[in-house]
Amino acid sequence: MTTHTDDTTAPTVEYAPEQPARLEWAKHAPEVYKAMVRLDTAARKGLDHKLYELVKIRASQINHCAFCIDMHTKDALASGESVERIVQLSAWDESRHFYTAKEIAALELTEAVTVLTDGFVPDEVYEQTAKHFEEAELAQLIAAITVINAWNRFGVTCRMAPGHYQPGQYK
Repeated sequence: MTTHTDDTTAPTVEYAPEQPARLEWAKHAPEVYKAMVRLDTAARKGLDHKLYELVKIRASQINHCAFCIDMHTKDALASGESVERIVQLSAWDESRHFYTAKEIAALELTEAVTVLTDGFVPDEVYEQTAKHFEEAELAQLIAAITVINAWNRFGVTCRMAPGHYQPGQYK
């Protein structure tokens, strides 16, 4: 709903109220939170930062984790990622020309690991990804995908509110 006050003032917009988080899980389980941060730090080692953020954004989109989408989009932008590639990420399969073959392989693996409806990661997806990553880097990629999926579960379960994160805030 837009409300106008007078001709000299810009219109104000009333947005829906922000819902508070259900639970501040990190406050109540600080050792788990610290372990997650250490795991996240270990998982990102050796991965290209832009690829790492694309993977985190894509998994968060699939899992509907608004808090993590907010965080990783801001971090990606702050590290030089283009708005266009981030916007196209939700439809990357139809926008492949925005991404490298290596990034496409990582996004395919991200979707396969995140959505386990068939109970496993298809051999074709794994083999395609393995063509673009050395074994150590592939292990790190799998770890990064697994970690963001865990963060997403905390975010969506506790309904962490997006919009307040500042790039690099938790690093």
